[in-house]
Amino acid sequence: MAATAITLPTSFDQTKAINPWLIAITVTLATFMELLDTAIANVSLPHIAGGLATSYDESTWVLTSYLVANAVVLPLSAWLSRVFGRKNYYMGCVALFSVSSLMCGLAPSLGLLIFFRVLQGIAGGGLAPVEQAILVDTFPASKRAAAFALYSMAIVTAPAIGPPLGGWITDSFSWRWVFFINVPIGIISLILTSRLLSDPPEFKQEVEADRKAGRLKVDYLGILLIALGFACLEVVLDRGERLDWF
Repeated sequence: MAATAITLPTSFDQTKAINPWLIAITVTLATFMELLDTAIANVSLPHIAGGLATSYDESTWVLTSYLVANAVVLPLSAWLSRVFGRKNYYMGCVALFSVSSLMCGLAPSLGLLIFFRVLQGIAGGGLAPVEQAILVDTFPASKRAAAFALYSMAIVTAPAIGPPLGGWITDSFSWRWVFFINVPIGIISLILTSRLLSDPPEFKQEVEADRKAGRLKVDYLGILLIALGFACLEVVLDRGERLDWF
């Protein structure tokens, strides 16, 4: 056993005193929260439109704004996790997602709701890439398939139970609770993440080398072009048919 522990790659040093399956459950919990929110809000649009005195067509921006922000952040997540540190960036995304969920539930107008949905989409877009990197660093190659199977269960289950759960919540309580339910899940995820996760030594060394070589400098023009490109594409795909663009 001692020889095996010595020969483990440094990427897995953080898991020697922590059960790796606890880490897998932690990141899967955040995945479930993000995907559930995406599915659950869809069936709540008529109630949101009625509650905020807007048309159904206007309320669809609640979905579009989230998807656009999500698509913009997704390709930037790898770079952002290296700039801020993988754990810090991940916890920041979970915290922002939870706070913006709370604010979505408290929003008094459609404009503010859309604004907080954009923040929610920014946070949600950073979760999946970092979660997958965490699983790769946490599990050896022989166990990654099982870890990703657990992760995939959340990806399949959350969209399946989201619509019926959203319908029940909006009919029994209020559409605002489809956002409030994310808050306790986010708090639990933050607590577990702070206690269980840490950046692997190899990752820290790579980031430090990139920083010294100047490879982590901000490409403002590139970020702007990516944001505009993905935002326009998402708007076309989401609203193009409704607006008779194709």
